[in-house]
Amino acid sequence: MKIICEKDTIIKAINSVTKAVASKTTMPILEGILLQTNDNEVKLTTYDLEIGIEYIIDAQVEEQGATVVNAIMFSEIIRKLPDTEIHISLNEKNLLVIECEGSLYKLATMNPEEFPELPQINIENSIEIEQNVLKEMIRKTIFAVSTEENRPIFTGCLFEIKNNKLNVVAVDGFRLAWKSKFLQQNVNDFTAVIPGRTLNEVNKIILDSFDMIKIGIAKNQALFEMENCKLVTRLLDGEFLNYSSVIPENWETRIRVNKMNLQNSFERISLISSSSIEKEKKYPVKMAIDIGKVTISCTNQTGDAKEEMYVSTEGQNLEAGFNPKYFLDALRAIDDEEIYVDFGTSISPCIIRPVDEGDYIYMILPIRLS
Repeated sequence: MKIICEKDTIIKAINSVTKAVASKTTMPILEGILLQTNDNEVKLTTYDLEIGIEYIIDAQVEEQGATVVNAIMFSEIIRKLPDTEIHISLNEKNLLVIECEGSLYKLATMNPEEFPELPQINIENSIEIEQNVLKEMIRKTIFAVSTEENRPIFTGCLFEIKNNKLNVVAVDGFRLAWKSKFLQQNVNDFTAVIPGRTLNEVNKIILDSFDMIKIGIAKNQALFEMENCKLVTRLLDGEFLNYSSVIPENWETRIRVNKMNLQNSFERISLISSSSIEKEKKYPVKMAIDIGKVTISCTNQTGDAKEEMYVSTEGQNLEAGFNPKYFLDALRAIDDEEIYVDFGTSISPCIIRPVDEGDYIYMILPIRLS
């Protein structure tokens, strides 16, 4: 194997594929990047048995071949080389030789035939969507996936196609985030639960552009395809929450408020809420809604804090307690200037939504006030 490529070209590929390198494994081959040439292309592949990523780059291939090299060592060396042409070859001792200007490195390699093949996916349903749209949908939901492994199904996001609309839903038992988007093409209805870890990696790879990404769904695998990059992942098994049945349709109390003002108040209040001496004890932030006014407060051993805001209110007066982190996660994900915050009772779910957008809802369960 003998190739010549530009540093910025191969770095782009390395940055994408290293997201699927196994970190804790008894199989050293999974800690490597598989390099394979094909005519004037080089394919880089990584696979940790859950996520697999392939990235193809153009290069000057002087000799065809394949090898596996340790991903961390290879990527760190390439990253620190000068921004120019890099010569990569495999010598007679099976060492990977990396040359660039005055730099020369030789790395041990592994047998490419031992590298596990990525699963072959028989796609049953697929959609195409702009990368920037998918990026926004993931950003507005991913923070609400569960980190509790005892309910694996909630460690992923539901991707649901219904009547040509894509719904992406995340839930962790205390809150729910839902974002939807009508698709431009006619597609079949289907559902799939994609691991949150996969979506985090997809979000790092895709661009904030109008370029399309294709998402293909098979029985227990999903495939994300971009121009020169492919990512394959397993799907999560199980019954996802029937989310539409738990989102309240009516409210008893509503405030209309400037999103940034509410966010700033919560950020200041959470300084008191999270600085408790008893680290394991959660102190809720109390919201009290009166006519034309909302008061946000918190009291614990560290001290107490209170913020008052004049807002537009409708309905009943109300007091409810919330985990401030959950509130802040939603507010930071919303780009709109004004939001509605809708309440039922002091113990029923609260809904946060943009005033001008009907395609994003965030639901949070209150904490009982003692």
